[in-house]
Amino acid sequence: MLVDIGLVHYLLLGAALFAIGVAVIIVRRNGVAVLMGLEVILAAASVNFIAFSRFSTGNVKGQVVTIFIIMLAAAEAAVALAIVLNIYQHFRGIDVDEVSTLKE
Repeated sequence: MLVDIGLVHYLLLGAALFAIGVAVIIVRRNGVAVLMGLEVILAAASVNFIAFSRFSTGNVKGQVVTIFIIMLAAAEAAVALAIVLNIYQHFRGIDVDEVSTLKE
């Protein structure tokens, strides 16, 4: 039995990815894990934009927005990893609860 995959399925996937990303950000205190959770949230937004683009007639705006989200995620990852590296060099750890300020 073959099931057609519709818009609702993609939206549920996007919601699940968003919930996983938020859960990772809340539960994990590691700086890299928080960044990974943020990337998962951006992936959820991309899935939703692509789904809406796919199921609307002749609309490529969702695909264009997804390309911008991917570029934003790449730039965010580069800057955030540089900040995490700076935190690690200064505090000898990347636990976000232990880092109160970078200026000391």
